[in-house]
Amino acid sequence: MVGTVSTFNSERAPCGRKVGGERTREDDSEGLLMDTIIYKCGCRWVREQYHDGSFDVRVVRHDGRILSDEHSGMHEG
Repeated sequence: MVGTVSTFNSERAPCGRKVGGERTREDDSEGLLMDTIIYKCGCRWVREQYHDGSFDVRVVRHDGRILSDEHSGMHEG
């Protein structure tokens, strides 16, 4: 699995604040992709894409409130 980490200075977090943070992206070159953004305020955005093309996306505000939890449904048995 190949991964990259990058930082950013000012981007709108799910809570509405403009803050910096870190983005991590991991890819196995066969379709598995994990993309995570962690904002300095504590908010998180996570996207996981599976080999069959299905995906999960979850957005969590810094206080733990889940703002979005999407599933494409293709990989769920």
